[in-house]
Amino acid sequence: MSPSTFPELSVHVPGKADDLLSSSPESLIRLLPADASQRAVVHNEVHARPTLAITLPALVVYIAMLNEGVTREQECQHLRLLPGLGALDVEQLAGNFLRLNFDGFSLTWERHTEFTRYSIVQPLEDGVLLEASDPDLMSALRLAPEWLSSIPGQTIAAIKLAFLHGDLSDPQRCLDQSRAWFGEHPVMASMMGALGHSIAVTDLMLRPSGFEHMLVVAPPGTNTRRAGRITQRLLELETYRILSLRGLSAAKKLWPMMTQADVALADITGRLESKLASDQDLLDTLVSLAARVERATAEHVYQFSATRAYHALVLQRSAELREQAIPGTQTLGNFMQRRVTPAIATVVTTEERLASLSQRVTRASALLRTRVDIATEAQNQQLLERLTRGQVLQLRLQTTVEGLSIAAISYYVVSLLLYGAKALKAAGVAINPEVAVGVLIPVVLGAVWSITRRISKKVRLGL
Repeated sequence: MSPSTFPELSVHVPGKADDLLSSSPESLIRLLPADASQRAVVHNEVHARPTLAITLPALVVYIAMLNEGVTREQECQHLRLLPGLGALDVEQLAGNFLRLNFDGFSLTWERHTEFTRYSIVQPLEDGVLLEASDPDLMSALRLAPEWLSSIPGQTIAAIKLAFLHGDLSDPQRCLDQSRAWFGEHPVMASMMGALGHSIAVTDLMLRPSGFEHMLVVAPPGTNTRRAGRITQRLLELETYRILSLRGLSAAKKLWPMMTQADVALADITGRLESKLASDQDLLDTLVSLAARVERATAEHVYQFSATRAYHALVLQRSAELREQAIPGTQTLGNFMQRRVTPAIATVVTTEERLASLSQRVTRASALLRTRVDIATEAQNQQLLERLTRGQVLQLRLQTTVEGLSIAAISYYVVSLLLYGAKALKAAGVAINPEVAVGVLIPVVLGAVWSITRRISKKVRLGL
């Protein structure tokens, strides 16, 4: 199982586009201005995961692992356990793609956002024929089983795909021969390509080993790149199908909570309409309901979005297969559509219902806020009316006080004048003090009133 020489590495490293032009005369003279930022990275993205060339007949062992909590360093450390890879550097995994060629088999490592997949390709053992009955393929695997079972992460998909030569002139006969590979399980099969270049057969059943089985039959002389593309599309179709259904269990768990929230929201709206409940009680209930809805949204919005994205990839890969039906057998695409579409519809409906619930809670909050604002305005109006009445009373009181002040001041002024008149009489001036002061009383009242009004006006203008 050990390679005769150090394994050949095929690593995608962004920014190496110049190497592709090393033999071109244009590479000797730079005729262009400086490159835009990330130009080489964006340009080379189409070459990031080149199609695998598969020589038939071949066995492909494919495993997809959820990589949540699994670092690139951990995966690199596991790859170093392979023969001759003790010096593998984690920088060689920076492009999220690595192809290793060993003596008798190859291994491809690909890291994605949510999962990492490992594809082992090796020649199919002699004697494995189309008519074989559920053949044991893993016993001939050229990779150590211990390495396979200790891959970091959690298994989300595992497929054994056998790619055989066969005669496709009679698709029905070829399919009948292929049924033995799957025992008593009903199978789905498709003639792939506009010209029918191959037949794919599977039952999509999990074996006790944890693997699914797929069988692809193609005529001799099939191009190795075409075989690689067919294999990649089938494996990705099944992987994305499983990933797209991960949101279904979460959607089912949310339905009871959303039903309770609908009932609670209807009750809150009714209490808002009746105006019997206190605003504080309604606010507490509404805040609790909003918190539950927003928490559910935050926990599942990414998973629901991923479900829709993966389902779009399933439809895309299914369309790329260009399936043709074999009479009496359901195609892979039809099976996916009939079984997966209702589950995806449940997830989408749950996402829409959760969003609608959040909007309804927001509207109920707005209604409660409007009710509180109106109540506050009414209280402010009552307070303003009370203040206005108080000011009127204060003005009346002030007017009364001013009247009394004028009388008091006038009394004192008249008293002073009377004392002055008496002093003049005592000094020998011929004057009747009482008559003289009595005549001056209207003058004094007018003067005091005028001065008091002038002072009051100045005070009001100053305020």
